Amino acid sequence: MYLSHALTLQQVLATILTLWLADKSGRRLLLIVSSSAMALSLLVVSISFYLKEYISPDSDLYATLSLVSVAGVVVMVIAFSLGFGAMPWIIMSEILPINIKGLAGSFATLANWFFSWLVTLTANLLLDWSSGGTFTIYTAVCVFTAGFVAIWVPETKGKILKEIQQFFR
Repeated sequence: MYLSHALTLQQVLATILTLWLADKSGRRLLLIVSSSAMALSLLVVSISFYLKEYISPDSDLYATLSLVSVAGVVVMVIAFSLGFGAMPWIIMSEILPINIKGLAGSFATLANWFFSWLVTLTANLLLDWSSGGTFTIYTAVCVFTAGFVAIWVPETKGKILKEIQQFFR
């Protein structure tokens, strides 16, 4: 229970830091750093799970790899909080014209909850199939996301809607 509280506190502190960093470094950079850090941490978790398949559960290395896996997940949660926890909602409020903001925001929220549900639904099935494979898939999604943001998401910091819309033309 105490570890859960500690992780929640880390998320809150990282999110507060994110709000400060958003005006210093920009929203797009935070998304790229966040997804890249999530990819690296999930890759560490994936490798740890793959290695554990070849090591005796009684060995010290097995216990160490278990701790590395937990640390990787904690880093992933913090990395998420440093970008993807808050930035999409901030960017959405800055990028959408007022006439579609309500509908588009509702659709984005629906998509967010749908994919959260889908990940929750499939996580145990994937973990039963392969723990390392599951985190490899999640790593690939984060790598794709970093590339997508780098190519398609404009920086919105300090820009008016008209300047942001020029990016899409």
